[in-house]
Amino acid sequence: MTAELVRGQNHTLPQTRLEIRVSAGTPVVAGATLGDERGTVRGIEWIAHPGSPQLPGLEVSQQAAADHRLAVDLEALPSGAHRVTVLLALPVGVGGPVRFGAVPAPFVAVTGLDGTEIATFTLTGLDAESAVSALELYRRQDAWKVRAVGQGYAGGLAEMLADQGVTDPAALAGSIQEAVTRGLARSVAPPPPRTPEGDRVRHATGSADHRPTAPPPAPEPPEPLADPAATGPAHTTQPHTAPGPAAAGASAAGPSTGGPINYAHPRRQHAAPPSPPPAAPPAQPGQPAQPVAGDATGWSMDERLYNQIWGMFEDLARAVAAYRSAVDFAESRMDQELDRALSDPRNRIGGAGDRAREAARAKRDELASRAREALDRDLAQLAAEAAVVEPALPAAYAGWGNPVWHAHRIPMEIPMALRIGDLHLPERTDLRIPLLVRLPLERGMWVDSGRTASEAATLMDTDRLRRLAMETAVAHAARLLAVYPPGEFAVHVIDPAGSAAGPLAPLVESGVLAGPPAAGPGGVASVLAHLTRRVDLVQMAVRARAADSLPPDLDTGEQLLVVNDFPHGFDDRAVTQLRYLADEGPAVGVHLLMVADREEASAYGPVLDPLWRSLLRITPVADSHLADPWVGHAWTYEPLTIPPGSQVLEQVLTAVAAARRAAGR
Repeated sequence: MTAELVRGQNHTLPQTRLEIRVSAGTPVVAGATLGDERGTVRGIEWIAHPGSPQLPGLEVSQQAAADHRLAVDLEALPSGAHRVTVLLALPVGVGGPVRFGAVPAPFVAVTGLDGTEIATFTLTGLDAESAVSALELYRRQDAWKVRAVGQGYAGGLAEMLADQGVTDPAALAGSIQEAVTRGLARSVAPPPPRTPEGDRVRHATGSADHRPTAPPPAPEPPEPLADPAATGPAHTTQPHTAPGPAAAGASAAGPSTGGPINYAHPRRQHAAPPSPPPAAPPAQPGQPAQPVAGDATGWSMDERLYNQIWGMFEDLARAVAAYRSAVDFAESRMDQELDRALSDPRNRIGGAGDRAREAARAKRDELASRAREALDRDLAQLAAEAAVVEPALPAAYAGWGNPVWHAHRIPMEIPMALRIGDLHLPERTDLRIPLLVRLPLERGMWVDSGRTASEAATLMDTDRLRRLAMETAVAHAARLLAVYPPGEFAVHVIDPAGSAAGPLAPLVESGVLAGPPAAGPGGVASVLAHLTRRVDLVQMAVRARAADSLPPDLDTGEQLLVVNDFPHGFDDRAVTQLRYLADEGPAVGVHLLMVADREEASAYGPVLDPLWRSLLRITPVADSHLADPWVGHAWTYEPLTIPPGSQVLEQVLTAVAAARRAAGR
């Protein structure tokens, strides 16, 4: 499986004979240096470049090109070489671009000799730099690893070589550029877009409004979020991003004029649409491209907005991952430089050691500052996009405060997805990405009413927290009722002790429930038996391909069971039935929405662990519990709240009841 790296991330190399492929939208110079255990280049004989392309175990291109293949045999490197650093630079004096911020983000892949990708890295976030250390292969004990570096140099090739400890770097950089100038006429053109069978599409320019004419369909992505609170194997939210967040930089398609995010990048594609999405208005000279709602590929506006939202999620994940990795890299580099400077006892006494510390810290601060500037630029573009997208969302994707809910009409077909909350990261808490789940629901949900759910929950009164959790469940049930056609979604409620009468009042008074809330052991057993029977009958009908043999009184619409204050009122048989519904129900249209405190159910022991893992855990207050396994983020989940004093929930439920009556349901 290919590892998609971010700055500072490493990956073990399974073999020593490799090929490093560089893909860019403009001719670049590719070279490599060898370093010893401290990363020091011992001399020009340890540098491979177009004027001297071959070293033992290493060969680079002899000219500038948009596509490079570097051959590496780690076992054949000179004795004492512990590191191979791949360098990229823009040719100078040939009338081409002079900074990486004006060209598509270079893409680097480490592959086996058969072309199988081992690790990839997209060099995003570059601006004024004209040279960059792309990645390095290094030996740690007896194993070789690859690390994504992405360190840019505004001073160009000379500054980069000087940073590697090369003597007289300006002269060497001049000779390399001279060799490049002589061979530039032989440079190759950018490769064409790859075929749709899973490969990436490469842009030939960095224009913000450039779009591939035949985008490939997006593969079914991995699920990007998991709840680390669940024990056992990780289970995820299954929002079906397009495609799932990997761990490279902010965008695989290269930067736009105003920053590294391209609003038309291929990671926002789902399927070839019958008509192109809305075009962005032309940007003013020197200004970033203006975002447009629905600027993603899809067959309908809803699908384009869905893909755009998850493109924004991926962009935010990648941008923050790149920033955090850059800061970690700066800290690691400072530590290495301090170790190198202070390894000589003579430097530990007097001013030499202090100067070394100051220089290392200043370089660390400079790198961190540049990383923050790149992040702020990305976040500003995403905030501008969010400001355009949010008002254009349909009701299913919109928050309760969006005016679209006041004009909402019960639809005749279900939407692609439903918004169940917002996600944000601490780098900018006001930039929130809607959390969408596909419809029909593929797994149930669990509203955690425990006081240990988050810091905010620990400071809240227990009764208030439980009421808030039940209000959250009611709001989700209302949203589901409002986005399904009349009569195609039914809600059942189990409230064993009748303690949720207040939060349940909107559902009860509007008459949208399938029956009154079930209370007491008898009510719990009756509802569970009814839904268990439905699951059994539909499963048998599906397996026998005999859907017309279902009993006439069986409701074949989607069913939602809301359970308050689990496990109160549940005996062993009821718990077993609940687990059965959680496991088998979603496939045949029976879904679970539980309000529960896991600690209160601890008496059942590990028997309930599969139940918790099968449900998507959400909270009635903000909580940083959704883990992103691709880039390691802990996303903060914000529940959807109804504006104070608003009657939108009652209005929506009234509309649902009226639509049902009109449809004879």
